[in-house]
Amino acid sequence: MRLLYSSSSSSGISPLCIWPWPWTAAAAPAPAPKKMVAITRREEDVTAKSEEDKSDLGRPPPFRIGDVRAAIPSHCWVKDPWRSMSYVLRDVVVIAALAVAAGYLDSWIVWLIYWLAQGTMFWAVFVLGHDCGHGSFSDNVWLNNAVGHFLHSSILVPYHGWRISHRTHHQNHGNVEKDESWHPLTEKTYKQMNSTGRKMRFTLPYHLFAFPVYLLWRSPGKEGSHFLPSSSLFHPNEEHDVIVSTVCWSSMMALLLCLSWVYGPVLVLKLYGVPYVIFVMWLDLVTYLHHHGHSEKLPWYRGKEWSYLRGGLTTLDRDYGWINNIHHDIGTHVVHHLFPQLPHYNLVEATQAAKPVLGKYYREPEKSGPLPLHLFGILLRSLRVDHFVSDEGDVVYYQSDPQLYGDWQHKSK
Repeated sequence: MRLLYSSSSSSGISPLCIWPWPWTAAAAPAPAPKKMVAITRREEDVTAKSEEDKSDLGRPPPFRIGDVRAAIPSHCWVKDPWRSMSYVLRDVVVIAALAVAAGYLDSWIVWLIYWLAQGTMFWAVFVLGHDCGHGSFSDNVWLNNAVGHFLHSSILVPYHGWRISHRTHHQNHGNVEKDESWHPLTEKTYKQMNSTGRKMRFTLPYHLFAFPVYLLWRSPGKEGSHFLPSSSLFHPNEEHDVIVSTVCWSSMMALLLCLSWVYGPVLVLKLYGVPYVIFVMWLDLVTYLHHHGHSEKLPWYRGKEWSYLRGGLTTLDRDYGWINNIHHDIGTHVVHHLFPQLPHYNLVEATQAAKPVLGKYYREPEKSGPLPLHLFGILLRSLRVDHFVSDEGDVVYYQSDPQLYGDWQHKSK
């Protein structure tokens, strides 16, 4: 993946087409036609190979999920609650220190740095709560739920409501009809949307502020709420869990309102509100790009073509530079999706062990600089080309609406 541009067949342009051939009259004769024919054939071979690779990646892999599991060392599966709690302590201490420092220094440049840093720490806290939801935090269900409620409620996420819907996402990843989050629109649904809705959906900053909307009303085309026990998201025996999480969320909201009353809304906005927005942007950026934006079109499945393994192999790892350690290596996403019970601190080792088995079904992430600024280019490219999938077929790929931005730009003139 490169920043915004690619030499893929989508543009129809190859670097060979702009090769600086000499044009001086006597010193250099024109290139021989045979050479140009060879170049054209090479271009055709590259295009054919790209189409063949895409077709191969949509076929069942030559290995089973048990083969991948067997390649991962046994110690990677061990959950250490003390180590997990040490990460919680680390993040809580950093969050408190950032808040104290920003309040003490109280300058706009400090506040700008604080908002970015604290929003990133909120995102790190979410990842630890995410581990609690998967049960990879510890083998103790009570501890997982207690820590998960503490962490997620503190950043206004209903723990059990989100945990259950996220479980549905993992159980159906890569399934057009059953996946829970960031699933593609079908062509029929896409065409039923009004032009404003389509443009909003595929234009920033919509994708960076989608999470609160998702918690309230789920994804487009789905009904229900993460806060209501009567939602179709949940089974009847899960209603009590959802109520507990909604009460915890409401308590945190009430606490923020009380603090605003006592200390003023501006201070609460500076200390909590802006970092919360940065956290939401992190969450939406990371979760979207773990399922979109690769230079090759990745398959989505329906019906009998879908399997847990094939769906999991459509996910992507991402490199976040310095942020990898801060947000607990959530970028090692492929192995996490296949085996969500793996503790986050073993994901890097597990990924390295699984790669020889996965072969070409594992896609190496583009290396990041200290800060993962390259991801914004990948996001923009994906929003430009990943619009909908066909209404028919059990193995489908994203298609583009070439008129989406053209019409908008024409109307704005």
